[in-house]
Amino acid sequence: MRTLFALCAVALFALPAAALERDRDGYYHTGEGVRVKKVAFISVKVYAIDHYMKDLPPSKSKQAVIDAAVDKRFSWKMLRTVESEKIANALREAFAKNGYSDNAKIDSFVGSFGKELKEGDQVTINYVAAQKATTVTTPSGSRTVEGEDFMKATWSIWFGKIDQPSLGDSLLDRL
Repeated sequence: MRTLFALCAVALFALPAAALERDRDGYYHTGEGVRVKKVAFISVKVYAIDHYMKDLPPSKSKQAVIDAAVDKRFSWKMLRTVESEKIANALREAFAKNGYSDNAKIDSFVGSFGKELKEGDQVTINYVAAQKATTVTTPSGSRTVEGEDFMKATWSIWFGKIDQPSLGDSLLDRL
C-alpha cells in the first residue's frame, strides 16, 4: 500500500505545471494586481491592473517583459476617483524615476488624462510591435506615441523602479 501511495505521489509531482493559455483575443494574461498609494499612515487602493502579452518573454523577469518587443497591454480599472493632475504628475515622476526624459513623448502620453478618472473608469495601454507604437486610451480619448524606447519606458513604470515592487511581481505571477 505504501508503495502504491509513493508511486501516486511521485506521479502527481512529476506532472508539468499547467501551461499558460492564450485568451480568446490571442493574448496571455500574465498577472494582475492593485496599485496602492501610501498617504501618511493610510494605504489607498487606486486601481486594479492586468497585464497581457501576445508572446511570452524568454525568461520570467521584469526586465525581459520590459524589453519584449511584442504586442502587449495593461488594463486598469479605477477603484477611486483621482484628479487628472495627480495622475499626470505620478506618471511623469515614474518616467523620471526610470531615467526616461523625452518630454515631448511624455507630454503626449499624459495628455490623454485630460480629466479626472472616476471610480470604475477603464484605462488601457497597448503596444503594437509592428508599428512600434504605444497607445493609451482613457475616457478623455486616446493618444499614440511612437518608438520602442517609449514602450520600454512605459513598461518600466510597473516593472522597473517603482515604490510598490510587489505590483510588478503580481503582474508576472502567471508566467
